[in-house]
Amino acid sequence: MEPIIIVLIILVVLVFIALMKTVQVIPQASAAIVERFGRYTRTLNAGLNIVVPFIDSIRNRIDLREQVVPFPPQPVITQDNLVVNIDTVIYYQVTDARAATYEVSSFIQAIEQLTVTTLRNIIGGMDLERTLTSREEINAALRGVLDEATGKWGIRVNRVELKAIEPPTSIQDSMEKQMRADRDKRAAILTAEGIRQSQILTAEGEKQSAILRAEGEARAAALRAEGEAQAIRTVFESIHAGDADEKLLAYQYLQMLPKIAEGDANKLWIVPSEIGDALKGLSGAVGSLNPTSGGPKTRKDSPRREQPGID
Repeated sequence: MEPIIIVLIILVVLVFIALMKTVQVIPQASAAIVERFGRYTRTLNAGLNIVVPFIDSIRNRIDLREQVVPFPPQPVITQDNLVVNIDTVIYYQVTDARAATYEVSSFIQAIEQLTVTTLRNIIGGMDLERTLTSREEINAALRGVLDEATGKWGIRVNRVELKAIEPPTSIQDSMEKQMRADRDKRAAILTAEGIRQSQILTAEGEKQSAILRAEGEARAAALRAEGEAQAIRTVFESIHAGDADEKLLAYQYLQMLPKIAEGDANKLWIVPSEIGDALKGLSGAVGSLNPTSGGPKTRKDSPRREQPGID
């Protein structure tokens, strides 16, 4: 009985192994390559699949999701003979599991080497300044070349990114000094512009202030002169309205003459003709009041006086 039990156990184990090899479960977004006696038979898609045990075998399982592969820095020489290190990141996706398995031995290594050679061709036609400022152009050119070359491998390159572009240390120091000098220059220009604008505004303010001050002084002088003229007219009209005698009129005239002559704006002033007669009467009155004169003098003995006219 013992040999029979052993044989049954062996048969059960073989059946279990056969069942495991017959039923293949492929995860979502994955594929498997099936070979029969070393030759490609079919591609297993996601789900439950049945294969012939001990005849069909699974060659490779491939992830169909988008993959991200960073490549180490690669030294590249620019057109002006400067060595820069460039880090790249490739986003790719397997579209044909059979081609990715049989068309190339290792598509990851192939993509890396193709990326390096393509970068050297692209960067070799650019100087350092253009290389640092043309990332989008380099990405587009690199993606176009990689997508065309990897299409026959069943690979689609979705995106290529330059993670870093590192020029030599000496060039970095020179660039930092140049940037610092440019910032200092811009700061000096802005400071000078601010000072200039401030001086212009200050001068404009002083000009406006001087204009307003002069206009105010002129207006005040005009108002003062107008007030004085109005006062003179009022006094003159009051005197004439009161029918004053010649002595009072002459006295009022003599009081008002200095006020008429006041002020820098009074370049011309008029003496009325009636003041001559008034001065004669006033002179006669003063002469009659003088005790040393011995009485009023006749016109024939009195000294000749000139009548003031218009000055």
